[in-house]
Amino acid sequence: MSGKDEAAIHRAIDAVWRMESAKIIATVARMVRDVGLAEELAQDALVAALEQWLGAGVPDNPAAWLTQVAKHRALDRLRHGQLAERKAPEIGRELDAQHEMAEADFAEAVDAALDDDIGDDLLRLVFTACHPVLSTEARVALTLRLMGGLTTDEIARAFLVPEATVAQRIVRAKRTLLEARVPFEVPRRHELEARLASVLEVLYLIFNEGYSATTGDDWMRPALCDEAMRLGRIVAELVPDASEVHGLVALMEIQASRTAARVGASGEPVLLLEQNRARWDQMLIRRGLAGLARAEALGALGPYALQAAIAACHGRARTADETDWPRIAALYDALAELAPSPIVELNRAVALSMAFGPAAGLEVVDALMDEPALKGYHLLPTVRGDLLFKLGRRDEARKEFDRAASLTRNTREQALLKARARACTG
Repeated sequence: MSGKDEAAIHRAIDAVWRMESAKIIATVARMVRDVGLAEELAQDALVAALEQWLGAGVPDNPAAWLTQVAKHRALDRLRHGQLAERKAPEIGRELDAQHEMAEADFAEAVDAALDDDIGDDLLRLVFTACHPVLSTEARVALTLRLMGGLTTDEIARAFLVPEATVAQRIVRAKRTLLEARVPFEVPRRHELEARLASVLEVLYLIFNEGYSATTGDDWMRPALCDEAMRLGRIVAELVPDASEVHGLVALMEIQASRTAARVGASGEPVLLLEQNRARWDQMLIRRGLAGLARAEALGALGPYALQAAIAACHGRARTADETDWPRIAALYDALAELAPSPIVELNRAVALSMAFGPAAGLEVVDALMDEPALKGYHLLPTVRGDLLFKLGRRDEARKEFDRAASLTRNTREQALLKARARACTG
């Protein structure tokens, strides 16, 4: 086999793994009830594929081949009794549950069966990887590893942390899930909403880190945005009746539509009102608006759907001057009522300033100056500096921009803020 053919097979294996690894791991995890072991067995199948496909070529259905090999690996483990001790308590609990059901009222048994109305392995994997027993950082790393098929090196580079740190988070996360005996299942209906919120939070964090990188030399990391949207669409298909899932996907798609316009020729940030809207991705905007409509059709809007509605106001405006700022301010009022937070208040201040003048926004911002949660948040002095600049209080504005520049860890953003500080004296 030539080096060219071998490289082609390596690319094929990598592509199949990216697309199918989550499904393979999920299928095996249902058998062994251990996501760490499931990933190990799936990786074993990947190694077998590398060995066999280099000699025999890529099979017609590579995903099915990998899944079958991984399942055989799992069955071998189970047959050899390596999981017997671990599964014994689970088997006992299952027998106890069956006994209790036999004695329960028939109607209650039917209700319990109907309650477990989502049986997809992928969905089980999502809820396991995003389980609240894990830290936020661990949930993010494990989700990208299991659901996104990213290597530890790729995750580390995306978040600008050492690879060893990411690897340790993933190992600890798997151990925590095992020790906590987290069941590989979709939560019952009465728990589903709270657990789904954890899943959406993880996807939102991944997207936001890609959309506005907190550290490093790049203003954006589009690959993380793409991964968050891909995973969000999977969850939206698996939980089609959840308004907030569609709201989050819509929010991400409308926000991501601006990617090409958010960065200048030299990699510098381009702020929203200065962007060339001809460079916005209209297909993503249409998809986002359709997702928002679906969220609205499912009932009252939650926090993600409200943010999507705000993003839609920008997406529909052909120019910055056509933006419906009074509606955006009203949506932020609703968001502040539903999910109050200092960040929401800061964004509401921006909307009020655009709708009713900078003095209206500054009043809200000044009330946030002693907020502990915003003490080191660079966008607070950024917004205050912008409002002071518009009011002609340039010396005060310069001090705020300088303070904001000292707080951010993103070098692109830091350069932008220093330039705005210099503009205050020009």
